[in-house]
Amino acid sequence: MSLKFLVRELRKLKYGIGGKIRGKGKHWRNRARSHIAPIEAPLEQTEQGKWADMPPELLLDIIRRVEESETSWPARNAVVCCASVCKSWRDVTKEIVKTPEECGRLTFPVSLKQPGPRNDPIQCFIRRDRTSSIFRLYSGLAPSEDGNDKLLLAAKKIRRATCTEFVISLVSDNFSQSSSTYIGKLRSNFMGTKFKIYDNQSSDDAAAQSKGKLGWRLHTTACNYHTATISYELNVLRTRGPRRMNCDMHSIPISSVQEGGTAPTPISLPNSVAKTSSSLVSKRKAQPARDCSPSKFPSTKVPSFEESMILKNKSPRWHEQLQCWCLNFKGRVTVASVKNFQLVAAVDPSHNVSEAEQERVILQFGKIGRDIFTMDYSYPISAFQAFAICLSSFDTKPACE
Repeated sequence: MSLKFLVRELRKLKYGIGGKIRGKGKHWRNRARSHIAPIEAPLEQTEQGKWADMPPELLLDIIRRVEESETSWPARNAVVCCASVCKSWRDVTKEIVKTPEECGRLTFPVSLKQPGPRNDPIQCFIRRDRTSSIFRLYSGLAPSEDGNDKLLLAAKKIRRATCTEFVISLVSDNFSQSSSTYIGKLRSNFMGTKFKIYDNQSSDDAAAQSKGKLGWRLHTTACNYHTATISYELNVLRTRGPRRMNCDMHSIPISSVQEGGTAPTPISLPNSVAKTSSSLVSKRKAQPARDCSPSKFPSTKVPSFEESMILKNKSPRWHEQLQCWCLNFKGRVTVASVKNFQLVAAVDPSHNVSEAEQERVILQFGKIGRDIFTMDYSYPISAFQAFAICLSSFDTKPACE
């Protein structure tokens, strides 16, 4: 039995990331490639599959070969199909597939909450839909000609009386905070100078999971944990140039960028736990998300590190030929805009962080078209955190212009 035959058989499965939905019309074709979907294969049905009794040695070899050969989307869908066959296949696949920090690739939904790679950043792009106020994050260098790009996350901009919210979801057609696809949101103040990032998963859970303590908390209503604060400087003198910002990442310690440091790495999404315990959730009516800030819920308090990591704008350098201050985006930004920025870690000499680490760009965002922007991120932030930071640049900031 050849490897190509097994991959072809696995792609016929309808579960997992990017599983194809055979349907009529453009709407169903868009849903087929719309998002990184949680694995929801029923254990009772998949456990009796014809592939469940495969010898462990052969199974390990097959999945390892598939994982090494399919490195980019949509071909990487075969790896997710392996995890959707049955429980034994899923366990082996999870053991083989590494985190983005280790392999530099996004595979499962939880990859969007895990830190990026330390060396080469993960390259993505954002497409803005002005009519619907929806922002879609795709994997890849730039939009493809056929439009069959891999959607990672989507956000909808909602204007309220005193603030603006960006609700972030795994899909682009459901932004309900009581939905299983909801993963967080971004909220601004009235002036648009300060933003708060809310995660549906507390940093306590992420830290416990990274240490092997799977103490998930199951909520019948979605919770919002304040994990980061973005502050924009006021442009009092009305000078032209990029907006200046500081990002206080409350859930990431400054030690993560020191030599030998690590960042919190969740190994599961809370929604996947709620899916397996549907009997507990289905008895109650779906309710909107609530604020689970540490002040209201001391038991879910974000770990108090000695000092949290702060991201700041990278200082531009003077270009002699152009006679202006410039940033090196390495060809990833082609249109001048006040939204363009590069963020690096703000450290003190007492933090013992190398000079190369201080100059390393953690998040880069820039414009390449009328409604298309690039987003490249790396360790120690995740795709979700990077996307939320970039979304803050799309809100109106009269005091910062």
